[in-house]
Amino acid sequence: MRLISVNLGVERPDPRPKTNDITGIYKLPVDVPVNVLALGLPGDRICDVKHHGGPDQAVYVYGAGDYAWWSHELGFELEPGTFGENLTISELESASFRIGDRLLIGPVILEVTSARIPCATLAGRMGDTAFVKRYRQAERPGLYCRVLQEGTLRAGDEVTIQPAAAENLSILEMFRAYYDPHPSQEMIRRHLAAPISVRARVDWEEKLQSLRGETAN
Repeated sequence: MRLISVNLGVERPDPRPKTNDITGIYKLPVDVPVNVLALGLPGDRICDVKHHGGPDQAVYVYGAGDYAWWSHELGFELEPGTFGENLTISELESASFRIGDRLLIGPVILEVTSARIPCATLAGRMGDTAFVKRYRQAERPGLYCRVLQEGTLRAGDEVTIQPAAAENLSILEMFRAYYDPHPSQEMIRRHLAAPISVRARVDWEEKLQSLRGETAN
């Protein structure tokens, strides 16, 4: 397994109509070594800091296996960076991962923290207003990661996967649970027991508190 591409976001107008927002979803491959730091890749533009970036979503990873599926589904080839990922990795299919799995790429160590939830900006990027629904149905969400060890990467670097504990929450469980309006207490606790991102942890702690309140009543 190898690093196919390192992609950095450039600031562009949001592609959705009737909005004056800017976005960093348009990421382009670079052919020079790139530093990976605790807060992400220098030079990578993140505009929506409420939902993206930060220490637990510092790097977004997508795989050639997922790209191959999408190219077949859509009927045309997709270039690395199309889904807004920082790192495009050969053979990788995101649905097979668990929270806490680690990716060792050269000197860099990444830890999977959450699944990507599609948004309207992605739909605009793809030129398809129904793409959020298609992305959900495809269940190929990609991997948000925290940086456990900083370092410098470039395309061609070898990638090794270090699996988390087998009982850890899977990426698909997390992705599907996001859309469940009534998650069980067991599912909530599975999320909170895993090394998920801070944003996700806050959401699931609120859901647990709400469920406890309903039980008490």
